[in-house]
Amino acid sequence: MNTKDLGFNTKQVHAGSFEDQFGSATVPIYQTSTFKFKSAQHGADCFSGASDGYIYTRIANPTIRALERNIADLENGYDGIATSSGMSAVTSIYFALLEAGSHIISTASVYGPARGVLEQDFSRFGVEASFVNTSNLKEIITSIKPNTKVLYIETPSNPTMEITDIRACAEIAKEHNLILVVDNTFSTPFLQKPLDLGADVVFHSVTKFINGHADIVGGIIITKEASLYKKLRHSMVYMGCNMDPHQAYMVLRGVKTLSLRVERNQENAIKVARFLENHPKIEWIKYPGLESHPQFELAQQQMNGFGSMISFGVKGGLEAGRQLMDNVHLATLAVSLGGVETLIQHPASMTHAGVSKDDKLKAGITDDLVRFSVGIEDIKDIIDDLTQALEKV
Repeated sequence: MNTKDLGFNTKQVHAGSFEDQFGSATVPIYQTSTFKFKSAQHGADCFSGASDGYIYTRIANPTIRALERNIADLENGYDGIATSSGMSAVTSIYFALLEAGSHIISTASVYGPARGVLEQDFSRFGVEASFVNTSNLKEIITSIKPNTKVLYIETPSNPTMEITDIRACAEIAKEHNLILVVDNTFSTPFLQKPLDLGADVVFHSVTKFINGHADIVGGIIITKEASLYKKLRHSMVYMGCNMDPHQAYMVLRGVKTLSLRVERNQENAIKVARFLENHPKIEWIKYPGLESHPQFELAQQQMNGFGSMISFGVKGGLEAGRQLMDNVHLATLAVSLGGVETLIQHPASMTHAGVSKDDKLKAGITDDLVRFSVGIEDIKDIIDDLTQALEKV
């Protein structure tokens, strides 16, 4: 089925699907490591590229290809590359687009391991990295060097909830011959389409909203054009970062309800955000859907909704935040995000523990910052849980 011109809800259900010989209503799990060739010539044609047949699951697999085409359609991209985790998507991007002596500019408050692998590992091979507040375009421009190859942004950023202007970054990238990569995990293609705004590459940790059920890990990369797709797929295949067919099946199941879940998540989130904004024990709050957010207007312009991720500080700092997290009953004290369940965690000591104290402060990741991923539970129950926990602070 050609789904390119269909609506988002229809695409998320049908894009990437194909009819198998038994008429399965859903894409089957092709749980096989290797594929039988029709003849010696067919095998040779598959390896040479003359045939698009399947060879080996590390290279491609029908279940995985269905997912890749599905998310590529949702992002209005050329094609997708599914990976074993969000971090394998990140490292595939770095390996494909960076080389010894090159330089990357990244959002300072980017997901901790995505920063850590540059600082601790890629730096050993001569790759330079600058971490800046990408919501301030001047900081991006002044950080560009002759050897800068990639502008890598996360918007909204994790966990500071800063919004970066994707279209403006695309113009800067074009002017300086940079590749613009956008981590779209927090927004999903339902709320934000970076490729439509000028990005070259978009990726997701599908562990989060796209799968949405906290039961698999995975990543996916989507490119705007064929040349970047080929380069990135080559990198992924040779590093062995491929997704497993069963993972792909689970994500395909999850993506079918993406818009329904995200709509409910963010319907709850704005109510939670307003509750927290007016609570006497809350020092500050960052949620793009609040008029008090410094990039509220930009979020309105480039997003189709504000998502369900909230960051806030409790009066009393780190110890008060710990008391809150230790006293919630409905919300689960756990890392990750984007599932049907509400999660709460402390980035400075958990997801961003590997970032130095000074760098965390420069990135706005303070010790009092609590990250809250709002689920689909009844809003009264979520707020009642926060109310009783805050009473104990």
